[in-house]
Amino acid sequence: MIPRYSRPDMVAIWSPETKFRIWFEIEAHACDAQAALGVIPKANAEAVWKAAEATFDVARIDEIEAVTKHDVIAFLTHLAEIVGADEARFVHQGMTSSDVLDTTLNIQLVRASDLLLAGLDRVLAALKARALEHKDTVRIGRSHGIHAEPTTMGLTFARFYAEMARNRTRLVNARAEIATGAISGAVGTFANIDPAVEEHVCAQLGLVPETVSTQVIPRDRHAMFFATLGVIASSIENVAIEIRHMQRTEVLEAEEFFSPGQKGSSAMPHKRNPVLTENLTGLARLVRMAVVPAMENVALWHERDISHSSVERAIGPDATITLDFALHRLAGVIEKLVVYPENMLKNMNKFRGLVMSQRVLLALTQAGVSREDAYRLVQRNAMKVWEQGRDFKEELLADPEVTAALSPAEIEEKFDLGYHLKHVDTIFARVFGA
Repeated sequence: MIPRYSRPDMVAIWSPETKFRIWFEIEAHACDAQAALGVIPKANAEAVWKAAEATFDVARIDEIEAVTKHDVIAFLTHLAEIVGADEARFVHQGMTSSDVLDTTLNIQLVRASDLLLAGLDRVLAALKARALEHKDTVRIGRSHGIHAEPTTMGLTFARFYAEMARNRTRLVNARAEIATGAISGAVGTFANIDPAVEEHVCAQLGLVPETVSTQVIPRDRHAMFFATLGVIASSIENVAIEIRHMQRTEVLEAEEFFSPGQKGSSAMPHKRNPVLTENLTGLARLVRMAVVPAMENVALWHERDISHSSVERAIGPDATITLDFALHRLAGVIEKLVVYPENMLKNMNKFRGLVMSQRVLLALTQAGVSREDAYRLVQRNAMKVWEQGRDFKEELLADPEVTAALSPAEIEEKFDLGYHLKHVDTIFARVFGA
């Protein structure tokens, strides 16, 4: 992933240095287990740990791989250069490359999950704070982009909070699903390595042994993981789209914080554009781009092939780095979002009471008017507001068919804004608890 959309902590998980350090730990722990079983001398297992303080030379490993055309062999050769050829002769005993590669990938995905969970927690904290701040800030709800009925800005934030909370649960489950390791040897039968080695290595590295690894860890786990990242990215876009709409000039109910010295356009000095949320929409597309290849990786030939390998070398870092960046960018947008309650009220009243039409419709039916006639009466007066700019309440009060069923006081009561907010606390209790 390009540095512009990367945070150092997540990038570090995918660096060659981190990868080779994990490879070393897998091999060293496997040697300890082999020594405990009496398969290799204890002295040799202890000697491998001499490399624990070493800095693996990435350039040297690349140099060896240029000849061997095999990355794991290149690493093992370099490890022997550090430890000593005789001391390292039992390294990788009974193992196959996928034991190292697949277990490492899952360790990296687990570590990436922890950073992503921290990012989600920051987003959740920001959403909760803004929801409580604007619990009673009235704004118009929209369906199809058209004014519907009153809601509150707090409910908008609460809705996004509930969605992100579900995403957090999904990611916790995806982390658990991906936290497996395999040290089972060629075609996964443990023919040349005891299952106790796998159990020891996994325990040391915070994983659980894969049930059936067939030389590779089954890719349905990874498909589930990347699908979860895709859902989270879509939720980020969901929030971003709402903010982008609110920032439109003719709406302007909220906008991204515009910092001192910031410029909105190279041509038009007046511009204040929703660049961060537009960027989030684009980043969400990049994360979702990993989902289909991850799904296609599930079907491998027989016990293994490496058609998945090139895909995962790209989508592993790219998807997690991008989503990590996006989560923190979104959190920053929410934390500093500028909200305009006055504009929300102005927008809601733009069509002069029209958004109360359902209350009048229901009142007419309660008064004995058929639903068809009630709808006709209300719509007839509503269209005058749309087409002639009339006042909805005044039109109703002047309509003899309406006033034949409802008194002026009853009509007036149907325009009480508080009616639409009476269950806000109930919804908040569902989202945030009592």
